[in-house]
Amino acid sequence: MNAKEFAELAAGHALGALSDADERRFADALAARPEWRALAEYDAETASLLADAAVPVAPPADIRDGLLAQIAQTPQSDAVAPSARGAERHGEHHEDERHDGAAARPRRWSRGLFALAASVVLIVGLGIGAAILVPQLTQPASVVALEKIEAASDAQQSTVRLDDGAQATAHWSASVGSAVLVTEGLEGLDADRTYQLWLVRGEDALPAGLFETESGEATALLDGSMHEGDVIAVTVEQAGGSPTGLPTTEPIIAIPTA
Repeated sequence: MNAKEFAELAAGHALGALSDADERRFADALAARPEWRALAEYDAETASLLADAAVPVAPPADIRDGLLAQIAQTPQSDAVAPSARGAERHGEHHEDERHDGAAARPRRWSRGLFALAASVVLIVGLGIGAAILVPQLTQPASVVALEKIEAASDAQQSTVRLDDGAQATAHWSASVGSAVLVTEGLEGLDADRTYQLWLVRGEDALPAGLFETESGEATALLDGSMHEGDVIAVTVEQAGGSPTGLPTTEPIIAIPTA
């Protein structure tokens, strides 16, 4: 499972909209990739804010119908093909096809649909008072963290360029206590390898999560609390991260924060 697929499951989990099978996939992925927990917690927190932070306001009568119509028009990956519907109407039961086909294609809860559904919950249950929170549902935790860092009075950044032309920019804030790495032109890796983040503190290298690139780009939030003077580093490790909890290769990126 990649990060995008997990983000879709996390959105559905936050709204309580996953099937039992997808709930198991969500739990298994979270156990295997603990660095994704921040995204799941962010989705759950945002859904909770929608329920708790709004002041009830009577919405215009046509908003609910409009949102429901938009959701109805949103394509879903588990839609039943017309031929399958026809077979059901004629009493044809293809058990093997259902087990081999449908079971292999679990329902996807897209981030966009997550925002739409949350809007319906917001408007129908609470009114439109908290509608300003809805756009946050589509933002990854790393983007939210980057915005917080950039807004801090002590925000800092540093950029390094690799020999192949790729570049990486570290953003950090001691007052916020977090750091985000943004890459451009960083080559994609085979399925058996991954990029791993580290906070190098003195003689210790602390694992700070894994990330993948998409078209050379990535915005990755480092796990754990960053301390002033840490070095933000990246190594290439086997899929799942370093088995020893320590870097097994030389860093391809190393950005001091002091």
